[in-house]
Amino acid sequence: MYPEKRLLVPVLIGLLALALWNSCFILTEGQQAVITQFGKPLRSRAESLTRAGLKFKVPFIQQVHFFEKKILIWNGDSNQIPTNDKTYIYMENTARWRISDALRFMQAVGSEARARTLLDDILDGTVRDLVNKNDLIEIIRSSDWSPDYMDMTMQHAPEDMKKPKHGRDQISRDVLAAASKITPQYGIELIDVMFKRVNYIDTVRQRVYDRMISERKRIAAEKRATGEGQKAEILGRVDREFREITSNARKQALEIRGKADAEATRIYASAYNADPEFYAFQKSLESYRTVLGKNSTLMLKPDSDFLRYLQSTNKP
Repeated sequence: MYPEKRLLVPVLIGLLALALWNSCFILTEGQQAVITQFGKPLRSRAESLTRAGLKFKVPFIQQVHFFEKKILIWNGDSNQIPTNDKTYIYMENTARWRISDALRFMQAVGSEARARTLLDDILDGTVRDLVNKNDLIEIIRSSDWSPDYMDMTMQHAPEDMKKPKHGRDQISRDVLAAASKITPQYGIELIDVMFKRVNYIDTVRQRVYDRMISERKRIAAEKRATGEGQKAEILGRVDREFREITSNARKQALEIRGKADAEATRIYASAYNADPEFYAFQKSLESYRTVLGKNSTLMLKPDSDFLRYLQSTNKP
């Protein structure tokens, strides 16, 4: 065999192996692909390249373009937007999206980087339009926002402390609905849109802080005034009850003392009637016991009854 023929065989085997290697590819989970031939997509095979597995193509002539099939995240830049009530705020938004039509996506967009730039234009513009049409409280409060934590003070709260008509979640759904009318033409499906961060600009933030401080001071003053009123009411009730109790106790004490005095008078009268002379003598002794002390000197007349009593008690 000629040397040229012996060299040709491995070359042909190598070319055949290269063609075989280039004719198949693996589509993994979470990916989808579009096959193009000379730059033009094969529409007949576009539908079949969404399932994972081993796939085949014409080697060297056809080319495979891979795209993500899983859900992707879009994060918007911080934008300064005025609300309907002329309050400027910074907003950062986020969204979830996926490539729903790989062929259309490849033709209209081409890459994920360009898709994110396209979503910047669509979503930022839609958010700006809807924020411009709504007041600040609609952006910062959800539809289930409740003022219950302010209890009774809310009945005198200003209008901007009331519950929003739509709320942040409803506006997010409106943004999603409006943007979803545009993105399908690019092969993109929006899943949801959310307001990730809302903040005031520096000039507005200080006014908002001052207003919040003033509002909290007003609420604190109302609570203190209510507490002082309740305190005065309680103290008045306690003082009234104290006066009633002491008055009743004084009345009962006087009644008991009157009954006791009447009883004592009755007993004294009974004792006097039993033996008037002995009673008079007993009362005299009690009087002397009260009058005379340890160092007292008593001057008595010779005919004094008490002296005669003392003389009689000293006799053997």
